[in-house]
Amino acid sequence: MVLVSVTRLRVRSFRFVLPFIWYALRSTLQAKGSPGNFGVRLRKTKRFAFWTLTLWESDSAMRAFRVAPPHRDAMRKLPYWCDEASYAHWNQDDSVMPSWQEAVKKLSVSGEISKVLYPSPDQKAGRLGTS
Repeated sequence: MVLVSVTRLRVRSFRFVLPFIWYALRSTLQAKGSPGNFGVRLRKTKRFAFWTLTLWESDSAMRAFRVAPPHRDAMRKLPYWCDEASYAHWNQDDSVMPSWQEAVKKLSVSGEISKVLYPSPDQKAGRLGTS
């Protein structure tokens, strides 16, 4: 089984976009070099929403990446920088990267909201920002 992780983060102000991108690029390089990582994809959608889609050989491999810098350091800043944050994890049989359409569907069906300090009205209402 392979663990798939999708995240959607919306940066709440243009002033946080450059620092966010700096940490996102560093975290992407970290993920690509992490033991147990099978792939990383990124995308940006409207209104400063940024997505990640990653494949891991196990939950423990993903967790080891998540708690190591620079990703750990980025996660500490996200509650201040983002007004929307959500994620979903699921298992699949193969290491084929899912499409973005499948990732959006999984997030909309089984996604969870992450805490942010300045939530948007959608985040407050429990909407995941997938539409």
